[in-house]
Amino acid sequence: MATMSATETEQAVPLTHDPVRMAFLLLRTTFTVAPIVFGLDKFANLLTYWPQYLAGWIDGIVPGTAQQAMYAVGVVEIIAGILVAIVPRWGALVVAAWLLGIIVNLVTLPGYFDVALRDLGLLAGALALSLLARRHPKG
Repeated sequence: MATMSATETEQAVPLTHDPVRMAFLLLRTTFTVAPIVFGLDKFANLLTYWPQYLAGWIDGIVPGTAQQAMYAVGVVEIIAGILVAIVPRWGALVVAAWLLGIIVNLVTLPGYFDVALRDLGLLAGALALSLLARRHPKG
């Protein structure tokens, strides 16, 4: 009796019956779309006025205005989302590192600890995606 390889087994199991693959696809989609949407919004400020989330000490370090810093942030977020779509294992680590930077910024900005805690949960999700991508290297 022949045994099936892991790849053959995954192909034989419908997507809806594989919770690990479903979790991977859910996280991959979320961490692709959200950074791209948030990155694009750094140029429009439709969801919120993003410069308010930049700590004063960081604004003092980066050249230009806080809004110009948000343009750079937007570009990084768009690239991070694209990386997750293309190479989720490594793109998710980029998103996790980026979220860590955001958390550091937010905990030094009075009044945004709740957002920092939310971003800690997102960081955990990004790390989970990177781990799941080890099992699904081609998505």
